[in-house]
Formats: sequence, C-alpha cells, structure tokens
Amino acid sequence: MEFTIGGRLEVRITPADVGKRVSVRRRTDGGGTGAEFTDAVGVLTSWNNGVLSITRKSGESVHIVESSLVAGKVVPAAPARRRGPAASFGELTAVTARAWQPVESEALGDWRLRAAGGFTRRANSALPLGDPGLPVGEALGRVRDWYEERGLPAYVQTATGAEGTQELLCAELERHGWRREVSAEVRIAALAPVGDLETDVRAVRLTREPDAAWLARYQRFSTPGPHVLRVLGSGPSVWFATVPGDTGGTGDTGGPDADLEAPPAAIGRCVVDGRWAGFMAVEVAPEQRRRGLATTVMTALARRALDEGASAAWLQVEEDNEGARALYDGMGFAAHHRYHHYRSA
Repeated sequence: MEFTIGGRLEVRITPADVGKRVSVRRRTDGGGTGAEFTDAVGVLTSWNNGVLSITRKSGESVHIVESSLVAGKVVPAAPARRRGPAASFGELTAVTARAWQPVESEALGDWRLRAAGGFTRRANSALPLGDPGLPVGEALGRVRDWYEERGLPAYVQTATGAEGTQELLCAELERHGWRREVSAEVRIAALAPVGDLETDVRAVRLTREPDAAWLARYQRFSTPGPHVLRVLGSGPSVWFATVPGDTGGTGDTGGPDADLEAPPAAIGRCVVDGRWAGFMAVEVAPEQRRRGLATTVMTALARRALDEGASAAWLQVEEDNEGARALYDGMGFAAHHRYHHYRSA
C-alpha cells in the first residue's frame, strides 16, 4: 500500500476520522537491529489518550499507540465484488433475518430483540438495524433486562467487513464489557451455477416441513420443542431436503411421512425470498461424507429455488469450518461480510 507524498511517509489521519476506513503503518519492536513495520486496514473506531483502535473486516480490534505511527491515510470502501450478485449490507441483513425468524420479537428503536427459547444465537439475539433511540449504554441495559426476563443470555448480533457494517458498534460493545463468542461469514454467489452442478439429485426428497428423520439428523435438534419447529419453518418459501440412508434407489421414497429404512445420509434447508435463496442446515452423516452428498442436496434445493424465480444465493459458515468453506469455495461462494455474536459479561 502506498503512503508517501513526494517520497515522504506521512500520517494523514486525525481523531476527526473516527468512523472512516483507514490504512496505517506503525513501527514495531521486532527485537532486531533495524526498524520493523506492520500495516493495518480497517475502520478507525476510536482515538483516545494517544491510542487508536482499528476494527478489521474480520471483527478483530487492533490497538495502536499513536507515537508508533509512521504513516496513515483514509482509504475508500473495499472494492466492489468482481463475481456473484450485487448486494448491500442492509438488503442482505433483512433477507437473512427473514430466513431464521424468532418466536418472539420486540422493537427497541431500530433494534430488534429476538427470542426463541434459546434455540440458536441467531434467533435469540438483538439485531441492531439503526438507532436504538437511546444512548448505547442504556440500550444495552434494556437488552440485558429483556433477555434476563426470559431466562436467556443477552446477545447482540453485529457485522463487519462491508460498506455500512457496524465496526463502531462492535467497539462500543467491547467498551461496555461485551465479549465476542462466535463469528461467521455471510457468503453470496450466483444461484444458476449451483443448480447446474452435475450430480444425481434423484436421491433427494424435497418437502415443505421437516419430518422426524430430518430432525434426527439435524445436529442442533438437541432440545426438541415447538419453538424449534417455528424457527425452522419460518421464511417466505421454505424447503427441506433429505437424502435417505439407502442412497441406491431412485429417490421415490413416498410422502413427507414415509418411513425411511435408515437415518438420512444428508439433509439441508433452503429459504426462497424474492431473488435470494438461502442455504442452511446442510449436514451429512459422518460415515457418508466425501461422497458429494452436500453438493447433491444444495443442487436439488438450488434447482427448486430457480424454479421459483430466485437468481442469487447466500449462506452462513463459521470461520473454523474448513471443510464447508472449501466446499462453498468450489461452488463460487465468496465472502460478503462477517457477523458476530457478542455476549453480555
């Protein structure tokens, strides 16, 4: 990255640039004989008492002593994606929220408090979509009280890494003692290439509701109850995919209540919402892995979504799930932004 003007390194940022995306170079103590430097790019989230805080697109916060700066400048937003559908952070956040709806919801200004008996953080966290109508500290107190009344831990879901995301709020949460527990990528891709993958989708059974076999394979179904089915069934147009344990047949396994001879080999869920198709709960039995069944499930769901008029795809994958990340790389999915769940201390 280029910091120089006329051959000179210059620091061209000030505390007035808090909230902007910046690139900085600082001197580090490398323990060697010469000066060593390291660079950081992200949103400048604070500059207090001689210390800068920069939040990278991964959500990681970097703290830099002002006296170590040798160069710095404001930089434009990250370049536009070169492949896949165009999507703003606001549009994609609304779509992902509609695909995984809570049982109970309440507004706090432009924030949305969500609860579903503790089933997943996504359905049991505050979703900040703007101004809560209160100072952030007071709003976070309301969030804690709301979840405490329901016997649930208090979470706030935030995002980083795209234009319009919430790096400043992430920094504010950390200053109030909230700690990040889980981070994941939201990835997007063109839908047609997923539907065009060469795989035998005849083995996949598609239904509008999850049956007992589907739920038995679903790893998160550890606390059965009506709230789980409410969340799983939420969304504009929901489809569930099942590959029976015996995959040697043609896929003619009967209706949604048909008895399966063995637990499912693979399952998946898709929510079609206008131009978007969201993929969730794609799981394969351990003994059935590396047979391409996850691809088969997603291809079958993609073809159904294409039939309903969708053209773009999204999914969420935790950053430590290397196997899933490699699969989605091969399908053309690329990171749009990252989301994080912060828990009250």
